[in-house]
Amino acid sequence: MNYLFLDNGFEEIEAITTIDLLRRANIALTTVSITGQPMVLGAHNIPVQADGKIEDIDFSDAETLILPGGASHLENCSMLTDLLLKHNEEGKLIAAICYAPSVLGKLGILKGKQATCYPGFESALGESYVGGLVVESKNIITAKGPGLSSDFAFCLIEKLAGSEIADDVYDKAQY
Repeated sequence: MNYLFLDNGFEEIEAITTIDLLRRANIALTTVSITGQPMVLGAHNIPVQADGKIEDIDFSDAETLILPGGASHLENCSMLTDLLLKHNEEGKLIAAICYAPSVLGKLGILKGKQATCYPGFESALGESYVGGLVVESKNIITAKGPGLSSDFAFCLIEKLAGSEIADDVYDKAQY
């Protein structure tokens, strides 16, 4: 199972585009609220009903953890940060876009890896920051920001389902 985490202030285009394209590729994806409530409010006041709350989900089947950016506070959720650290320790896939790669940087997850992020958050990535639009390094996928949401999602699709599926969704989405 793949999990995408939502906090109040999340960047809607990054979350919804990723959710939509992964589900078009028939990739199992569960959206997870870290707010304690199933309804999460995006950065532009778009409410989204998460599939579940972090405290109610067993993540033992987690294949991929996905973090959209935005004005959220993902790093303040200890259940999420513990999960990210464990997932990284096991070498499992973690994907983050916009500001979210800075969370990975602050946790030390990016050590020895390359990453990108939204302008202004580079210092949190330290020597891992290489710029670029979408960067794949070991078990980490990062993307610069909202305008790259589709590229980010297609990178995930290719990694999780293969290039043939990614090409099919790419064609059907008229991207």
